[in-house]
Amino acid sequence: MAKLEITEGSSNVFADFGFSPEESANLLFRSTLMARLTKIAIDRELTQVTAAKLFGVTQPRVNLLLRGKIASFSVDALVNMLARAGFAVEPRIVKMKAKAIHA
Repeated sequence: MAKLEITEGSSNVFADFGFSPEESANLLFRSTLMARLTKIAIDRELTQVTAAKLFGVTQPRVNLLLRGKIASFSVDALVNMLARAGFAVEPRIVKMKAKAIHA
């Protein structure tokens, strides 16, 4: 049986997949916002129509959100949706690890 080689990843899966530091940071941030919006909809047992009203978007946009279509959403759009649902986004800025910067 072949020996399995395990490589430790970073804290950003997008960087591990080879995205640039800028793009991986943006993707990680957007995916975090999308996950929170999805959790809100699931925890409140909202239909897509009800979630759309809460988030201030159309039902097809909620469908894209719930299917994880990250390319369909800007940071601005996601922050606005969270604000409409009664949530604030607080930025936290940390220095990137050298591995993530020079990957």
